[in-house]
Amino acid sequence: MLLKEIELKGRRIVGGIGEGPALVTSEAISFFGGIDPESGNIIDKTHELYGRCITNKILVFPRGKGSTVGPYTIFALSKNRKNPCAMLNIETEPIIAAGCVLGNIPLMDRLSQNPLEIVEEGDHILVDADKGLVKVVKKEPLKVFSHHSFP
Repeated sequence: MLLKEIELKGRRIVGGIGEGPALVTSEAISFFGGIDPESGNIIDKTHELYGRCITNKILVFPRGKGSTVGPYTIFALSKNRKNPCAMLNIETEPIIAAGCVLGNIPLMDRLSQNPLEIVEEGDHILVDADKGLVKVVKKEPLKVFSHHSFP
């Protein structure tokens, strides 16, 4: 069996390298009031990822939303060691960018393909924001048939 690997290029917002399993949502995220900085759990009851933990994940979401206090929540996540390994956005806005700078969390956007169409939960992701590179290893291996597999 072979694992399928997809390589995406994008814009570095905050440099660094992060690696881990993907946690994906098509909904914007508000960090202030939406994520508990003590546990890393999503506490916004209206969000599709409610109850899920972002800690040690590659968090893939379209963009941030909400309060300008959001960067401090991202910083608190990092200080409490409950932060994601990296974040990927379709388009990053200042709240998420400032939070990732404060928390030293690699952040990229404007990828060569829409990450919400490529990345699935559980895929293994390597984000090398310094090089503007994202490697996605799909969770499902490709089936390989040899000539011995057929009658």
